[in-house]
Amino acid sequence: MSNIGANKVILLGNAGQNAEMKSTSGGKSVANFSLAINQPFRSKKDGNQHVEWVRCVAWDKLAQIAEKFVAKGTVVFVEGRLQTRQFEDREGATKTVTEVVVASLRVLGGAKASSHSDNNHDAAASSTTDAESEAVPF
Repeated sequence: MSNIGANKVILLGNAGQNAEMKSTSGGKSVANFSLAINQPFRSKKDGNQHVEWVRCVAWDKLAQIAEKFVAKGTVVFVEGRLQTRQFEDREGATKTVTEVVVASLRVLGGAKASSHSDNNHDAAASSTTDAESEAVPF
């Protein structure tokens, strides 16, 4: 039996709020935002569509791009991996959170009155290095 695994997440949804950027004590940029993903089915009880909320975290250059372009209501396409981590809240209680660590980010637009970005151009970024990009023949 091999120990091969896969951890890949692909999401398309609407940003629930503007991306919030912070810096770590080591000076790394990190941005957090949530995506609302509408499920394609409706509840039989009340006919409401179910919405799944997913926390996303972007680092370094992707964090800077998220801060600039991810605004409440924008349609965002994310590729990344799932990560579960624990931390202590202000009261000292241990909390567990599952989030998507963003590896590729594409803002497709959609926010009607986005004060977060001054233009309507799509923004795309990936954590792929230039050398990796040049190796692709198409």
